[in-house]
Amino acid sequence: MSNKAWIEKRKNVVLMVRIFLAVSIVLLLLDLVIHRHDLFSWEGWFGFYGFYGFVACVALVLAAKVLRKLVMRREDYYD
Repeated sequence: MSNKAWIEKRKNVVLMVRIFLAVSIVLLLLDLVIHRHDLFSWEGWFGFYGFYGFVACVALVLAAKVLRKLVMRREDYYD
């Protein structure tokens, strides 16, 4: 008997990745048929919001790396 949690089992991880991929593809395909009222011309580009979200996520991770260096304290700071 395995002591792993359900999320640590390989078959469950593979299932979650496949579900995430399927939902992402469906949302991207819906971008073709759903009409949006765009404020700027580039918002009408196919897949714009997915690309924008990805770039924003990467920017947040990079900003967090820089901020960590600025606010990090020594391990024994509160001792």
